[in-house]
Amino acid sequence: MKTSLALLPAILVTATTFAANPGSTNKVSAPAAPPLPAPTFANVKYGEHARNVLDFWQAKSEKPTPLLVFIHGGGWRGGDKSTLPPKTLQFMRDNGVSVASINYRYSQIAKLPAPVHDAAHAVQFIRSKAKEWNLRKDRIAATGGSAGACTTLWLCYHDDLADPKSENPVARESTRLCAGVGVAGQTSIDPEVVVPWVGDQIMNHGMFWAAAGCTNRTEAKLRYKELEPLFHEFSPINHVSTGDPPVLLLYSTPTPLPAPDPGTAIHHSMLGQKLKDAADKADVECILIHSGKPDQDSDSVHEFLLKHLTQP
Repeated sequence: MKTSLALLPAILVTATTFAANPGSTNKVSAPAAPPLPAPTFANVKYGEHARNVLDFWQAKSEKPTPLLVFIHGGGWRGGDKSTLPPKTLQFMRDNGVSVASINYRYSQIAKLPAPVHDAAHAVQFIRSKAKEWNLRKDRIAATGGSAGACTTLWLCYHDDLADPKSENPVARESTRLCAGVGVAGQTSIDPEVVVPWVGDQIMNHGMFWAAAGCTNRTEAKLRYKELEPLFHEFSPINHVSTGDPPVLLLYSTPTPLPAPDPGTAIHHSMLGQKLKDAADKADVECILIHSGKPDQDSDSVHEFLLKHLTQP
């Protein structure tokens, strides 16, 4: 049985953020983002590896604040916490929400479950700091683009990883989120599932087979039976069930299938449609928005944020 938490807002990262990260084959030109303001706490270690660090910006409030966790994209093979969109940070803090942006181990450093479980552990670590950092444990949301969206959605739908019997107080904390927003995320990483959805080009993108510890798509195909449990476990769509938190999905306008290239395939809107179908079947709130240019500042996104921010 999944733990039910109060609902909370989440906020988007623009599509250009994940497309510019390593791990994506899309080429996107965008103006350089202004530098982020100095964090309240920088490079806080939440684990043993050098990439197990996070930045934290505390919202000004006498009462404990909600928290947004930003999980960067990059195919689980690149990217950095510094890609937190400045507008996201400013909007959240202006509305009394603290923000954390995390790094995690790349799949070439440690294959799955490392990139995803690192994010889960970061959530647990942050919860363990609730009193010190003036946070509400029941109001933690996450957001990300591409691989960051995949991880966000997995955290939204997966059973709680908390171990109440652990001697480690951090491990006793919940990994569950109360809301999530994903931009062009991968809702399944199982080759046998996604190729029929969007076409064979998706396997020319290295995210899935590299995350499983393979050197190329051919190896992943040859080892599929061995790797199938791993692909299944880290596909968010397989964990959707009644009682899960609300999710907002943002994808580009649907394009013809099969997708013509790896970059289009790995972010195709069909991935979002399949997740929405599963969420609808489970009676779980899932809003799917298509846009020619996904915009984190759209009215629909703001309405979603404010709705879940103001709920008691």
